[in-house]
Amino acid sequence: MRIISLNLNGVEAASARGLFDWLRTQDADVICLQDIRVTAPELEQDPYWIDGYWQYCFEAEVPSQGGVAIYTKIQPKAIIMGLGFELADRYGRFIQADFDKVSIGCLLLPSGRNGDADLNQKFKFMNEFTGYLNKQRRKRREFIYCGSLHVAHLKLDVKNWRDCQHQPGFMAPERAWMDEIFGNMGYVDALREVTRESDLYSWWPDSEQAQDLNLGLRFDYQFLTPGLRRFVKNAQIPRKVRFSEHAPVIIDYDWTLSI
Repeated sequence: MRIISLNLNGVEAASARGLFDWLRTQDADVICLQDIRVTAPELEQDPYWIDGYWQYCFEAEVPSQGGVAIYTKIQPKAIIMGLGFELADRYGRFIQADFDKVSIGCLLLPSGRNGDADLNQKFKFMNEFTGYLNKQRRKRREFIYCGSLHVAHLKLDVKNWRDCQHQPGFMAPERAWMDEIFGNMGYVDALREVTRESDLYSWWPDSEQAQDLNLGLRFDYQFLTPGLRRFVKNAQIPRKVRFSEHAPVIIDYDWTLSI
């Protein structure tokens, strides 16, 4: 099973850069797209439709403010939209596809990079989502979350970590939240399960120097319940495949989807 996760910063611009032509060559079983910025009916039209996939979308109340989508080759048993709290549901920040023994969620956090109000929203979202994750751990099924979290967890996830410690995306409370998810709560960072390589970033500041020198941060993840740890086979974040500010996160699992 191959899962591709990508923050688009708007599907229209990403499509114009060749996103869907590229996706059609990847043979992914599941595609999770964050920050689509369109309505569900718009996403069902060309050029956003991919033959051979079931497509599901949870749009934001104001479409330009978020939205997430899942494309899957196998029709899910169920689709769940939203997390039950305003910061998630108003901005279309979560959609989940349920299969036989595994659920795959597509998640978008506030970036926190647009001033104090945005940062406060991010911390509030993180707190609410922690409660949700704790409840999910008590269920008798496995979960994979494909998320644009806008947080770099470890020092090796940031090019110049000393310069970023007081910037949203690598602040101490944000990293402590990640420690909780991957520590006490037991979730697994899929990429770090198969590689400790540095310089694997998924987001770069919008500057030519940042691009050329690879001054990035790893803001995008696939994380999973511990029962799936041994099924992670390969992980990559192809730096040169760029359709937005973010790079795609591609994980291959030794798992076959079924309903």
